[in-house]
Amino acid sequence: MEKIKIGWIGLGARGSSLLRDVVLAQGEAVTAVCDVYADRCAEGADAVERACGVRPAEYSDYREVIGDGNVNVVIICTAWESHVEIAAAAMLAGKAVAMEVGGAYSLEQCWLLTETYEKTGTPFMFLENCCFGRREMMVLNMAEQGLLGEIVHCEGCYGHDLREEISFGKENRHYRLRNYLTRNCENYPTHDLGPIAKILHINNGNRMLSLTSFASKSAGLRDYIKKNKPEDEYLKNAAFAQGDIVTTVIKCANGETILLKLDTTLPRYYSRGFTVRGTNGMYEEVTDSVFLDRAEDRRHDFDWRSTCIGNAERYQEEWEHPVWKKYIAEGVQGTHDGMDWLEFKLFFTALRNGEPMPVSVYDAAAWMAVTVLSEMSIAKGGAVMDVPDFTNGKWHIPVVC
Repeated sequence: MEKIKIGWIGLGARGSSLLRDVVLAQGEAVTAVCDVYADRCAEGADAVERACGVRPAEYSDYREVIGDGNVNVVIICTAWESHVEIAAAAMLAGKAVAMEVGGAYSLEQCWLLTETYEKTGTPFMFLENCCFGRREMMVLNMAEQGLLGEIVHCEGCYGHDLREEISFGKENRHYRLRNYLTRNCENYPTHDLGPIAKILHINNGNRMLSLTSFASKSAGLRDYIKKNKPEDEYLKNAAFAQGDIVTTVIKCANGETILLKLDTTLPRYYSRGFTVRGTNGMYEEVTDSVFLDRAEDRRHDFDWRSTCIGNAERYQEEWEHPVWKKYIAEGVQGTHDGMDWLEFKLFFTALRNGEPMPVSVYDAAAWMAVTVLSEMSIAKGGAVMDVPDFTNGKWHIPVVC
């Protein structure tokens, strides 16, 4: 693609930040902006005009963006419910797609993504920024180089105290509130699952076979609202469907297990709980530690099992991922410690060069399906649910991208 002309759909907190701090800062051309709220749309257009000197077209309906002849790339940052609908429509219109994360609402949505992509061949990228985190990519490199041995088990968590964001969702026009009122599921799996899936070669020589999920009771939001928003009679008496802690266990075709946890409505620190266990060692994000069962790491003058805590920085020089080495040399920029910037840089590079996307439509379908399957499993008391093969058998053929 010679000239990228972006239609930006969705200008809430996440969308406006990515537009302003990443994509416009990278010098990309945005020719149209869209949001159902006029003030958000106008603010987005103002940001584009300040950066580019030209005001983009402004729309309130995503179909107008897709129909705009001056748009050939669509970036989707809307509420979770509309992601797949917009992405499919854009692909059918021949517009390349970059779609923000969130869980699916049905398996049919996941199939729609892959089937539309296969029908059209339109470039599609799933914007899971955590796949491009510095530590996640360092551990990916360590695993690929065999340093951790044979990988057996991985864990991840979306641990983020979102009680204020959810409780004031009506005031802030945020979609999480309605989801927590009506759904009980692993509603945001991809931040923790994405980097793990890359390490386990999901859809590239391996796949997820089945999962089972359990949810705790829902008490955190009710308690928070009574203490911090007592005047809200509706929410104070609302029965939130979403359990405070959701635990999901996934079994993979090559024998590995994955443990995921959603933990967003009780007091806690932020963590993605990224943990990788292999026959030669492990990495743990909570303490930022590498533990290796090697002779050079087992000196007799100290207790190697305790002194490894918080030592991951020691391994950076040798095991930093080549992508991050280059990125650091050029200068880390943007939000979320630079991984948003890197994510979009790699998307635009792949688009311009006609290369495979770093996070594919098959990744999107498989990872998003975890939300639907967890909801089914929880409703059935932790029943084991089969994970569909969205690649239709192509997963077992390793592809080097």
